[in-house]
Amino acid sequence: MFIDIHAHAYWEPVPFVARFATPEHLIQVYDEYGIEKGVLLPVVNSEIYFPQSNEDILNMAEKYPDRFIPYCNVDPRAVANSPKAPLEDVLQYYKDRGCKGLGEVMPNLEVMDPLVQNLFRAAEKVGLPVVFDGSDQKTNDFGLYDDPGLPQLEHTLHRYPELKIFGHGPVFWAEIAKLETPGERAFIMQPTGEQVGILPNTKIVEEGVVPKLFRRYKNLYGDLSDFTCYNALTRDEEYGPKFLEEFQDRMFFGTDYCSCGMDLPLTRKLIEWRDNGKLSVTAFNKIARENAIKLLGL
Repeated sequence: MFIDIHAHAYWEPVPFVARFATPEHLIQVYDEYGIEKGVLLPVVNSEIYFPQSNEDILNMAEKYPDRFIPYCNVDPRAVANSPKAPLEDVLQYYKDRGCKGLGEVMPNLEVMDPLVQNLFRAAEKVGLPVVFDGSDQKTNDFGLYDDPGLPQLEHTLHRYPELKIFGHGPVFWAEIAKLETPGERAFIMQPTGEQVGILPNTKIVEEGVVPKLFRRYKNLYGDLSDFTCYNALTRDEEYGPKFLEEFQDRMFFGTDYCSCGMDLPLTRKLIEWRDNGKLSVTAFNKIARENAIKLLGL
């Protein structure tokens, strides 16, 4: 029923910070929730976890070709730590090996940092969609920093019109509505690996920049994975399905399964909205799997 646009797995998970699943465990979760296959995103930035190789992900997809789709990932500081590094050569190599996208990009640099922009330039040139996580901090965290209102993301969308960029994570999805305070945008990473912070949970009285960016930039796509997106969609049960209906051609179901035992409530919520008529069957089918089939050439 579903295709997962965003998941993680480790051959041998390290028991610190996150409890990433093995490929075999992730398949069990997929069977439980009716997910036929999913995209595996390598973790390469040391800000978030112990880095893994693109080859790990390719090997998982080769072992379970009916269940996993590989993405590649490249730290923008790779190959000389230069904004002129030929990262397109690296991305083309992995695209030729079967990788369908780039991500999850998570260094704690600014979106408009020349190194990050060089990576986005390379992804556009090679023709790989990109997903990244964000932060409202410039240190002691993981994810690309952007200011309130997401101006750096907007500049990037405008600069690379052929690059499919997936909005993901709290910094992005908190701005589905107008912010009450900038601190609502994200969580702060503790040295223990825990995150502290709040998410906006009131009804959406005034739209934020996210729906406006979707209307303005056709190269912006929605990664619906992780609990921060679920919170954004369900904080207002009237607005959430209307948002999905309006942008149904660019919304993608995802889990961001990154800790064994995670609940995946979006599966139930999308089915509920479909069954009670809040979300059309056409929109549900696109979001659940058809958009992923088209994007990934499945």
